[in-house]
Amino acid sequence: MELTTNLKTLFVETAKRLSGHERRRFMAQTVRELGPGGQRLAERDLGWNRRTIRKGLHELDSGFTCLDSFSLRRRKFAEEKLPNLLQDIRSIVDAQSQTDPQFRSNRLYTRISVAAVRRQLIEKSGYSDVDLPTERTISTKLRQLGYYPKRVAKTQPQKKLPKPMQSSNT
Repeated sequence: MELTTNLKTLFVETAKRLSGHERRRFMAQTVRELGPGGQRLAERDLGWNRRTIRKGLHELDSGFTCLDSFSLRRRKFAEEKLPNLLQDIRSIVDAQSQTDPQFRSNRLYTRISVAAVRRQLIEKSGYSDVDLPTERTISTKLRQLGYYPKRVAKTQPQKKLPKPMQSSNT
C-alpha cells in the first residue's frame, strides 16, 4: 500500500499528539491496516520505532496494557542509600554552628566548610570516600537541615610599619 503525503502527515501528527499506551495502540492499529510489511513501511516512511510498534501489537493482541512507570525511574536520594547520613552531618556541624550574631534571622551559620564536613564523615563516622556523595550534595543537605556555611574571611597581611627612627638629641 502506498502512503500519500497527506496520510503520512496525518499519521505522524496524530501519533505525536498521543502518548503512552494510546500512542502505541494507534501505531499498532495503523500498521495492521497497512497489511503485510506495514512495520517496515511505518518505520521507513513515518519514522516510527519498530520496537514501539511491536509492543503496541502485543498490547493489542493480548488485551493488556503495559504500564510505563516513569515516576519510579529516579535516582535515590543520598539519605535513602545512607540512612544515618543526616544524623552524622548534624552531629559534626552542631559543634561548629552559631546563630546570626545580629539576630536578624533564625539561620544557623557554620564555620566549617563542606569539604571539612566530608573529611570528618570519612574519618569519624567511618564512611568510605566512594560511598559518600559529592561536596555539592553535602552542601545541599546542609541547607536542607538549616545550616548555612559562612565563608571565613581570609586573614589580611599586616602592613609593614616603618621602623622607628632614633630620635635626635639636639
